Amino acid sequence: MSYKSLTIWILSLMVALGATTTHAQEADIEAGKTLFKNHCAACHNRNMKDDLTGPALGGVEERWADYPREDLYEWIRNSQALIAQGHPRAVELWNQWKPTVMNNFPNLTDQDIENILAYIHYEYTKKPEVAQGPTGETTSTQPQASDNTFLIATIFVILAVLALVLARIVANLNYMMAAREGQPAERKTLMDILTSKGVVSFVIFALVVLGGYTTVNRAIMLGRQQGYQPDQPIKFSHATHAGLHKIDCQYCHDGARRSKHSIIPAANTCMNCHRAIKKGSKYGTAELTKIFASIGYDPSTDKYIEDYDQLSQEEIEKIYKKWITDEYVKDNGTLDAEGELEIEEQWENIVKSLTTETKTRIQGEIPWVRIHNLPDHVFFSHAQHVSVGKIECQKCHGPIEEMEVVAQYAPLSMGWCVNCHRKTEVKFADNEYYKSYARMHEEIAAGKRDKVTVEDIGGTECQKCHY
Repeated sequence: MSYKSLTIWILSLMVALGATTTHAQEADIEAGKTLFKNHCAACHNRNMKDDLTGPALGGVEERWADYPREDLYEWIRNSQALIAQGHPRAVELWNQWKPTVMNNFPNLTDQDIENILAYIHYEYTKKPEVAQGPTGETTSTQPQASDNTFLIATIFVILAVLALVLARIVANLNYMMAAREGQPAERKTLMDILTSKGVVSFVIFALVVLGGYTTVNRAIMLGRQQGYQPDQPIKFSHATHAGLHKIDCQYCHDGARRSKHSIIPAANTCMNCHRAIKKGSKYGTAELTKIFASIGYDPSTDKYIEDYDQLSQEEIEKIYKKWITDEYVKDNGTLDAEGELEIEEQWENIVKSLTTETKTRIQGEIPWVRIHNLPDHVFFSHAQHVSVGKIECQKCHGPIEEMEVVAQYAPLSMGWCVNCHRKTEVKFADNEYYKSYARMHEEIAAGKRDKVTVEDIGGTECQKCHY
């Protein structure tokens, strides 16, 4: 039995003995885990502590404790119906998360829901909780999640030593039996045992298995770097642009509505605004000058520089140091030693940000660091989801309008995509793309069908994404 299975078994036993809430006395955590994966995981974070498309579910029972348990059942089965009734907690949640509509699960029994809640409680409470210590420092009220690598390595070493001891015993017994029967025999040394055909074959087999497991495991995780948040060459804030100034995502990422890729906006898109806004509200000239230097725009003269790609780095340095210096003097009245140091640091940062090992010149595209990267064998079209499916960017990328530095929000795993396709309703009404599905339109009109999911139109077929 694995460590995790043993932990779940113990917790299940505790539940059965009444160690948790009375509602979960008969709950099956393993069944709840399966139900959560099939019904909830597409929209709710599995760590139960962080928001995803829907809110974090940890502590959900406590948040509904002021209402009858049946209200929570009704919310999970049909949230919109409870909202329509004016239920205080339901209306509060709707006001927080609208227009995102929670999927309905009318087929879940009370026992199914209790199983899911027990699994949520297990996942939420098994993680360490942070509290304030007596002196105000942050302490952990539960042991940190353990790394079993050392334990596994120790067990492996012990087993290896036992194997050697047993091999040595077997060799000695064989020697004693041969000597007793008067047959010629030679006592094997430890080196003989270690270099024997059996031991060498086992070591090679173990290395092949370990290497194969490591390779496959890492290949499966390729591109699934949930939480990956690299520093970019320019400190671009989505919180400022998409949040504060409400700039539509597709204004900059205009490929999202018409092609497979959303595209990283070119510097000329930035210049649509920053030809007028030449200094940033937070970093002044430090970051925007990088855009100017990449594209060859002189903010001092408000003109693009002729034959910019032919200029040397020294010539470019004079242009942009003059701009930075003039703005510093404008803000501070004079150029002092501190100002000279700041100007030099800004220029060095421009060079560092716009050049790489393969891009040695300042001129040219900005070397942004890619965050979302699906494997080559996966087909994904932004246009299909954005223009046809009418999916909001936040569905996959999270609250991008709140991010100072962009991070990969979703796991981007196949299971995550498939679950979404199983639950997401296709917007059939007034959508020219779906006119060809005549039978489904007829079923909707006749009342035989109340919705069509992506799965219903083939969204879980292998060749849809793996062509």
